[in-house]
Amino acid sequence: MKYIKLKKIKWLNNLVPSTIIIGLITTLKYMLQRKVTINYPFDKGKVSNKYRGEHALMFYDNGEERCIGCKLCEAICPSQAITIDTKPRDSDGSRRTTKYDIDMSKCIYCGLCQEACPVDAIIETNKYEFVMEKRDELHYNKEKLLKNGEILLKNNKKSFIRK
Repeated sequence: MKYIKLKKIKWLNNLVPSTIIIGLITTLKYMLQRKVTINYPFDKGKVSNKYRGEHALMFYDNGEERCIGCKLCEAICPSQAITIDTKPRDSDGSRRTTKYDIDMSKCIYCGLCQEACPVDAIIETNKYEFVMEKRDELHYNKEKLLKNGEILLKNNKKSFIRK
């Protein structure tokens, strides 16, 4: 920004300091610019592809959940917001989750759980409107996370798959 030199006009500088004039010029400049405010509930702004929002558990096309119960996401979570319990399946003996809970009030949305998952079971969507009235509603269980994944696949399948 260019500073106006008012040293030549000493009587004006004594009457009004040059910093006030610079501030008024800056204010006038921003008042005349185009407004950037959006009408939020009706018009929504663009969300970055890197935005980390509400969590979702994904599943395969045949309906089987992706989580194999390796507990890497639980181990890497810096805020210890994820709790997983596993047991072997009766049919083939592979390990599956019986309990997958995320305490969203503890979560810092760092994305480490998504990066640690070897089968891309847990992802962070770009959904940013998930306000709750009670703190208990911020404890996501396995059913809620799978429901989020189902809604995600219905709406936009390809935008959340990592490359």
